Amino acid sequence: MGNAIYADDGHRVATPASLDATWEALDEHGGFAWIGLYRPDATELDAVAAEFGLHTLAVEDALSGHQRAKLEQYADTRFIVLRPARYLDPDERVEFGEVHLFVGANFVVVIRHAEAPDLAQVRDRLEREPELLARGPLAVLYGIVDRIVDDYAPVIAGLENDIDEIEEQLFTGDAAVARRIYDLSGEVMEFQRAVKPLAQMIEGVRARLPESDPAGLELRRSFRDVADHVIRITEKADELRQTLQNALQVHATLVAQRQNEQMQRLSETSLKQAEQAKKISSWAAILFAPSLVAGIYGMNFHAMPELSFPFGYPLALLVMAGFSVTLYLVFKSRSWL
Repeated sequence: MGNAIYADDGHRVATPASLDATWEALDEHGGFAWIGLYRPDATELDAVAAEFGLHTLAVEDALSGHQRAKLEQYADTRFIVLRPARYLDPDERVEFGEVHLFVGANFVVVIRHAEAPDLAQVRDRLEREPELLARGPLAVLYGIVDRIVDDYAPVIAGLENDIDEIEEQLFTGDAAVARRIYDLSGEVMEFQRAVKPLAQMIEGVRARLPESDPAGLELRRSFRDVADHVIRITEKADELRQTLQNALQVHATLVAQRQNEQMQRLSETSLKQAEQAKKISSWAAILFAPSLVAGIYGMNFHAMPELSFPFGYPLALLVMAGFSVTLYLVFKSRSWL
């Protein structure tokens, strides 16, 4: 937990060690309090809620986590949920976290439910620009949103690299590519759910900043710059999702093409086998006729009339040859031979 009190000029005037000390320092110095909590328990969050009058529903959401990116207004307090993301290169996956903020007139409570981002760096950056912190709690909101949006760029780069690898895998016949496309599509959709609400959320904050006030006008410009980054990232995420959908269609086409080629090869093999079967059947039929005549003629019964016929043997050979030639010509005309 990190607590600090900032004066109206944006400089830190106190670093309380506890929540009770934070309330006392805020009463003493004025300005606004920046309270940082990392996965707080119900006791810590209830103490903060009681001090600043936070809405019960928002406190329940902040305590339980697993919220979508959103901006809700409760009287004079804004409840913001942000979804930071980082690309884990060794695992080739995107890790999502949650940051909840309660932003009031004289306080900002930041609740972190993940290791990233390192909000200490955001605090250091803002403290080096006291003129920015002098604009109040909304300056802290701007700094945190700006950091989270900047961290989206490496995520986009990592996803693009994964998609490039998938495009190379598509034509290698790797069976695992389909699963990788589905997994990556899920990460891209989750990333879109984290990024897309930001544009409307930022516009909701900008709409309540007075243009007549120089500090408010400068914050409007700062938030506008972040919104431009969000729009570009959103468009890039949409392109990545479309690319993955195209890759999935190409993969399905390639799979179907390979299946068709296999079916064609099977059909060709079947045709060849059928041709061989025709030839074998044809020769079997051709040989069957003379074998039948020879078998009957060779039984040598004493009463067989052809035994005493002087032309019986040549006639038998002629009949066998005739049957064979006739069958050969028939099968040849039908392209069986």
